[in-house]
Amino acid sequence: MCESVVSSKSMDETLKQTWLKSHTHLIVHLLSPHNMFIDPEKQTAQWLTHSTLCEIMSQLKSLFILASPIALTSLVFYSRSIVSMIFLGHLGDLPLAAGSLAIAFANITGYSVLSGLALGMEPLCSQAFGANRHKLLSLTLHRCVLFLLLCSIPISLLWLNISTILLLLHQEPHISHMARTYLLFVLPDLATNSFIHPLRIYLRAQGITHPLTLASVAGTILHIPFNFLLVTHLRLGVSGVAAASAASNFSILLFLVTYVWMKGIHEPTWTKPSRECLSGWKPLLRLAAPSCVSVCLEWWWYEIMIILCGLLVDPRATVASMGILIQTTSLIYVFPSSLGFAVSTRVGNELGADRPYRAKLSAVVAVFIASVMGFSATIFASAIRYRWGRMFTDDEKILQLTSAALPILGLCELGNCPQTVGCGVVRGTARPTMAANVNLSAFYLVGMPVAVGLGFWMHLGFRGLWLGLLSAQVCCAALMLYVIGTTDWKFQACRAQLLTSVDESGKGSGVDDNDMDGQKQPLISAASS
Repeated sequence: MCESVVSSKSMDETLKQTWLKSHTHLIVHLLSPHNMFIDPEKQTAQWLTHSTLCEIMSQLKSLFILASPIALTSLVFYSRSIVSMIFLGHLGDLPLAAGSLAIAFANITGYSVLSGLALGMEPLCSQAFGANRHKLLSLTLHRCVLFLLLCSIPISLLWLNISTILLLLHQEPHISHMARTYLLFVLPDLATNSFIHPLRIYLRAQGITHPLTLASVAGTILHIPFNFLLVTHLRLGVSGVAAASAASNFSILLFLVTYVWMKGIHEPTWTKPSRECLSGWKPLLRLAAPSCVSVCLEWWWYEIMIILCGLLVDPRATVASMGILIQTTSLIYVFPSSLGFAVSTRVGNELGADRPYRAKLSAVVAVFIASVMGFSATIFASAIRYRWGRMFTDDEKILQLTSAALPILGLCELGNCPQTVGCGVVRGTARPTMAANVNLSAFYLVGMPVAVGLGFWMHLGFRGLWLGLLSAQVCCAALMLYVIGTTDWKFQACRAQLLTSVDESGKGSGVDDNDMDGQKQPLISAASS
């Protein structure tokens, strides 16, 4: 009992000393000249500024971590296409023109379609991952792979009849027949891409990007010896270039699946394919269709320009030059497109996690970076105008056309970079119809008439086509920035919750891009993970 009393007294004494010490420090602090007058509003403003800067830096870091591996992967893929173009160029002007035309046709009717359809799963996956609905990721992956494989069948039939189609478009017969040969040997690429595109989006939605980077590096290393074997050693010509491209792409798929499976990267969100993936396609189709239209409208513009080049004077030189310039803009496009994919994932994740402010901040930061990219690309295109074409050919006519168009190409990037990133933001909010409307208006209601008018009616020829693209890019960027600037982010966060919610009845219904009429019936039907 005495011990407890002593203990109690010593405790009281300790508390008194602590209280006096703390209050003495407080009084001294308040009486110090630096703290006599503190404006609460200024203190709040300083805190808010510091907090905002921290959040901006956090978004920058997140975007950089996501975009850097994507950009590296895209550069590796780009190097593969450069290798193919170089081998085509060394085969002669006719193979280069035929290969450029075949690649253009493949992009218009095949690669752009598969890529666009696959992007329909991007908002589903990114928002589902942000909302911790992991099973939805696997279900969407399975459905998308099956969907793309089905779509590859009619595309294959179209490629088999390419020569007839190109002749109807008044293309040169020799170029048309050689282009058909190229596409025949690259047909397996359709099946390969039907797996690669969904796997890429499935992983990227989880912030996982390094497996595809490693796989693409491995596949590209094999791409060079494939070309030497088939083109130089076996002398298969255009067929060898196409077969090498298909073989290296298939090796990338093998490396990617093997790496992901061996490392167990898929385990947290993976479910085995079941009959469940054969139903519930409506949500995916509702997003895939406008996503495909949005991507194709932009891709098709570039490839239609190659078709129009075939109608100009000296079609071999103009088509070959356009192929080189499209390779150039593809190189520049790597960086805004990588940032666009990154911000799409970030916006989707944040909206899925019901954090609209962070989604908006990520969008603003990404658009600012894209503007800086646009100015850098303009300087780059002007600086290489006299040297770039010599990487592909020594033909003086082709070199003259290329050097004349490169400065215009650079100016196009002032609009292309912000609008590409803007498309990523809109994809992250699951509004592909909005992006499709913007691309339709800019490229086909503005750009196409300007290009045809300047190129053929005003007799500016090759440069007129590129000035048409410039008008399209400027218009597209302005429209996309308006869409982002008027976005109601809280509303989009509510849509994301609805998009990834689970209906107890097991039947989902659609959510329109512009409204939430179906609030009682969620868009996605999937068992919760």
